[in-house]
Amino acid sequence: MMEKTNFNIKPNMTQKIYQVDAFTDQIFKGNPAAVCPLEKWLSDELMQNIAMENNLSETVFFVKEGEQYHIRWFTPQVEVDLCGHATLAAAYVLFHHEKHEESRIDFYSHKSGKLTVTKERNLLSLNFPADKLNPVDLNNEYTDCFDIKPIAAYRGKSDLMLLFSSENEIQKLVPDFIKLAKIEARGIIVTARGKAVDFVSRFFGPQVGVNEDPVTGSAHTLLIPYWAKELNKTELSAMQLSQRTGSLQCKFLGERVEISGRGKLYMAGELFLS
Repeated sequence: MMEKTNFNIKPNMTQKIYQVDAFTDQIFKGNPAAVCPLEKWLSDELMQNIAMENNLSETVFFVKEGEQYHIRWFTPQVEVDLCGHATLAAAYVLFHHEKHEESRIDFYSHKSGKLTVTKERNLLSLNFPADKLNPVDLNNEYTDCFDIKPIAAYRGKSDLMLLFSSENEIQKLVPDFIKLAKIEARGIIVTARGKAVDFVSRFFGPQVGVNEDPVTGSAHTLLIPYWAKELNKTELSAMQLSQRTGSLQCKFLGERVEISGRGKLYMAGELFLS
């Protein structure tokens, strides 16, 4: 006779968790992020294990301290300095499910400083520090990573950005992830001028455990300053051409950038932590 399973689970601790698709208003589009609102910090090891178990490009944790929320982001492998889509997902949860009543949220990261998110109807706008571009030589280490050759290369604080000739090239590009993983960068951004939007991009991050990220808000801290100068405009539209795709509205504010998009709740539940 088969032993009856006892489903009356009594964990030592439960933890709320949400999953939000960011930079889209449809589920199964945009970039999914897991969001864990905390009353106090968990250990670094436990947060990394939760992110590994979730197996999404980012899991975000935040704790309210005074009038602001301290925030941290984890890929399945490492903690990162900044993540745009997970910050948007965290703000979506606070506005819609965690009773934040004001139209502005002040986040703070010990790695990236002050980050604000404002809400206007269903549009959420991230205010992030702008990255600084430095042109670099277009060497074989970069060009051998793709089946199509880029035409220019730039370095930011954490990422490498490669410029291509057209949107079609970005869409058709086939990356070599083994070679990409050897480049010293958090990730590699590929970009070109768009057809229906001002610019398009894709983002590859095998170094941090994410071969291709669906929509990368933080990459736009580098993309926006470049395309604002290139197109001589401060308000831009953007599309990330991953399989899921994502839409972003962008503003160049000099030392900072504004990255706007929508969110869609996919799941809410509890983690059972022993």
